[in-house]
Amino acid sequence: MEHFSLLDLSPIPEGFEAADAIANTIDLAAKAEAFGYHRFWLAEHHNLAGIASTATVVLICRVAAATKSMRVGSGGIMLPNHAPLVVAEQFGTLATMFPGRIDLGLGRAPGGDANTVRALRRYMDQADTFPQDVVELLTYLGDTSENAPVRAIPGEGTHVPVWILGSSLFGAQLAAHLGLPYAFASHFAPQVLGEALDIYRERFQPSAWLDKPRVMVAASACAADTDEEADFLRSSQILSFARRLTGQRGKMPKPVKNVEAGISPHVMERVNEDLAVSAWGSPTSLREGFSAIIKKHEPDELIVTSWIHDHDARVRSFEITAEVLKGFCANR
Repeated sequence: MEHFSLLDLSPIPEGFEAADAIANTIDLAAKAEAFGYHRFWLAEHHNLAGIASTATVVLICRVAAATKSMRVGSGGIMLPNHAPLVVAEQFGTLATMFPGRIDLGLGRAPGGDANTVRALRRYMDQADTFPQDVVELLTYLGDTSENAPVRAIPGEGTHVPVWILGSSLFGAQLAAHLGLPYAFASHFAPQVLGEALDIYRERFQPSAWLDKPRVMVAASACAADTDEEADFLRSSQILSFARRLTGQRGKMPKPVKNVEAGISPHVMERVNEDLAVSAWGSPTSLREGFSAIIKKHEPDELIVTSWIHDHDARVRSFEITAEVLKGFCANR
């Protein structure tokens, strides 16, 4: 493994507002850079009371301004919601402001429910144009001719690295066909992770952007000084997933003791399936969890996310996680 990175959804905890979540994100980014994280990615989601990363491009700009060398980008931008030219202009502008530090991860989902899609003035069947939209976007970010009928300015010639994100086999096939790096959303949907990575690696075609497969695997992490403390902190994530599965929306829950007692067995079984690619506990337990994930999937890079209510505890979790993951990186 070469690098470890951080995915932040700018979660809004119960008892706090979006302004607090955004301030927490900026604080976390500066500290993550000091901890040694290679990238800091933010994700586009809409109409969710517990997530403040909706205007992803704006937050990327703010995080890049608050850091010095760490790469900053999207994990991801939901391309069906946007015209490829607009995305190229936005990320071209970011790359012009912060040279050599901007990444563009692209997702095929709309990042919201049907009502949200309508409010975005988009339609679900437009997801079928995702491959063509990716190719169009790559063209705008490449070395276009001055005579081209449409140019992204800023954007052209920036060659912003583009990643394909996915939680199904479709993204793996597309990333392999286009010769792009591939990131799998196994932090919440790991069911076909192994099969997707096999398809990507076996079918990968070298391209102008990449000469060999590059895999990023996402994992949930919750670290503390003791296993008991980590179990308590992690209950916020378990509750969040359980509530999502039962149609409940809200901010990130406060942690509780004996969280499974308040969740039906069949829902808890699904939560455990969705969080199968996770590591939690004390540094020793965390190391064991990550070792199993890395040994099984052999990622080039691991990107971790954390769903902890208390900001200081969340920062501490990422600090412990960084110290553990440094031991798995060949270039450190």
